[in-house]
Amino acid sequence: MPALDEPRAGVVGCFTPLQGYESRQPAKTPPGTVRAGSGRVGADASSHSRDLRATDARCVHRTRLGPALTPPNIELVDLSRPHRVLLVGDRGTGRRVDAYLAARFSDWSRAQFVRWIRQGLVRSDARILKASSTLSEGEVIRIFVPGIAPESAPPPLPDILYEDEHLLALDKPAGLLMHAVGQKWSYSVVGLAREARPDHAIDIAHRLDRETSGVVFLVKSLDANRRMRELFQDRHVSKTYHAIVRGDPPWETAVAEQPLGILHPKSDQPVFSGDAETVELRMGFLPDGAPARTTFEVLARLAGPQALALVACTPETGRTHQIRAHLECLGHPILGDKLYGQPDAIFLEALRKGPTDRVRHAIGFPRHCLHARAIAFPHPFTGQTVRVTAPLAQDMQRLCEGAVPAWPVEPP
Repeated sequence: MPALDEPRAGVVGCFTPLQGYESRQPAKTPPGTVRAGSGRVGADASSHSRDLRATDARCVHRTRLGPALTPPNIELVDLSRPHRVLLVGDRGTGRRVDAYLAARFSDWSRAQFVRWIRQGLVRSDARILKASSTLSEGEVIRIFVPGIAPESAPPPLPDILYEDEHLLALDKPAGLLMHAVGQKWSYSVVGLAREARPDHAIDIAHRLDRETSGVVFLVKSLDANRRMRELFQDRHVSKTYHAIVRGDPPWETAVAEQPLGILHPKSDQPVFSGDAETVELRMGFLPDGAPARTTFEVLARLAGPQALALVACTPETGRTHQIRAHLECLGHPILGDKLYGQPDAIFLEALRKGPTDRVRHAIGFPRHCLHARAIAFPHPFTGQTVRVTAPLAQDMQRLCEGAVPAWPVEPP
């Protein structure tokens, strides 16, 4: 099953196989496999063609392209296995394929892509691909390289909480990205939704952090996308989150109004400078920061060996990490938060080494316990109030029922 890279615009282009190709594959070639030297593609391989979303708003035409063609003297490649699909837009048009891919996936060298192209692990639907081939707008590139391509079947689409002809609301699980980012492949909310709704221009209406669970809205058309952006910009959208925080807050309700900004505003990546290590993506109180306001209400004080509380959080502004940063300002950071309520060294160790014993002991839970509980807004087309809630994520629900915060036991 191909995995689509996330488009930058919600435009659909339909790509179908070229007709009239006569297979030269031997009769015993397994279905879905192209043999070295075949040069042409038979019916089994053509079944892998599918509707693909365009990566650029100008790529709106419908083009008939063929399935991945095979140069001579390459390895057998099982075309039925999961792979990554790139649809060439303006940024790639006119560039050599090896140079474009090495720039797009900078963790790998140009020489590696040259080798993978020769091995048939990077293919084009339109032609036999060479490292020196110049890319065309709308060309479909399929990548079978482990690490860049998915190595497992996709997870199911998250539970649907609401859907109409314009909008789609899902119950996002913790750990699932909104958009695929970075060099290595990871499935995402947008990618799964586009697979499930291939006839719609699916895009996100707002974002949740990877570890945050709960309700998230997607749009199904460019017009809906524009209208939802206006609702958010005009602050006609209200959101409520539930968080499990450390400690026993001395208040039933509280308001945080600390202006927020990046504490080390140099880049969006951690930096390492000798023994001095700082995280340059941490938000915090700055006197000249952006205005921010969040209201909090204690819903329950949880029994257990450590003081914890379930808190409702209502952000009235939309700053990055606003709830997490404001709870740290109040002295009650979120359980499981690697960034807020922890020294920089803990976050950097988690980033570089994963959940070491020191990291586990410090943060206390595998993910930050923040859940998007509800969202409400006037429907962008009808004006009627839309309110959608997501049940508390199971891991947080178990904590509310008395479970002791713990990391899952890893198999030996």
